[in-house]
Amino acid sequence: MTRPASFKYFKTSPEIIRLAVMLYVRFPLSLRNVEDLLHERGIDVSHETVRYWWNRFGPMFASEIRRKRVQQLRAYSNWKWHVDEVFVKVNGKRHYLWRAVDHEGEVLEAVVTKRRNKTAALKFLKKMMKRHGKAEEVVTDRFASYKAALRQLGALEKQKTGRWLNNRVENSHLPFRRRERAMQRFRRMRSLQKFAAVYSSVYNHFNQQRSLTSRDTFKLTRTAALAEWRGLCAE
Repeated sequence: MTRPASFKYFKTSPEIIRLAVMLYVRFPLSLRNVEDLLHERGIDVSHETVRYWWNRFGPMFASEIRRKRVQQLRAYSNWKWHVDEVFVKVNGKRHYLWRAVDHEGEVLEAVVTKRRNKTAALKFLKKMMKRHGKAEEVVTDRFASYKAALRQLGALEKQKTGRWLNNRVENSHLPFRRRERAMQRFRRMRSLQKFAAVYSSVYNHFNQQRSLTSRDTFKLTRTAALAEWRGLCAE
């Protein structure tokens, strides 16, 4: 759990730090884009400062968001999981980002591995079940490693495969892909894992399912999410 002392030795106000981190993680902006946006608001900081803030406070903010949501997710996210993996280049080498979302599009977990096999799938599914419990259905593609891993976990009967069944997780990759292009890829596996974890929490926090709600409801939930963000690490 983060503490108020996180901001203790910083001259910049916590509100500005939260704004900079939100802009960089939430939107497909480069560090210099964030620097320019802050400059327009009369805040003079360098892009390296934004980089330092994101590295220092991004995981703290994500941890607090995750802590507040995990009990709710355990209660309401066990109906159906959609699991998939995507190729990500790290310093020119292919790695694999395993991601899972629930039936409402909430990102449950994101794990980076060097290989795409049964061992990696098993590691990912075990981490999911440890944090979120067990789902009634696990929707995957026809990749054989999922079947082997679920068989070892004794949950093979929960696997569902189909041509369009996994579209929810396939579509959830798109915002991350846009963010990845803005960052011009990653140089280290550790950096990718760190960003993927933080991005998932921030995405969940601000994802209001705009197409499923009225304009008035969307405005209320958006305002509430922003107010909660401004209060992170303030207690």
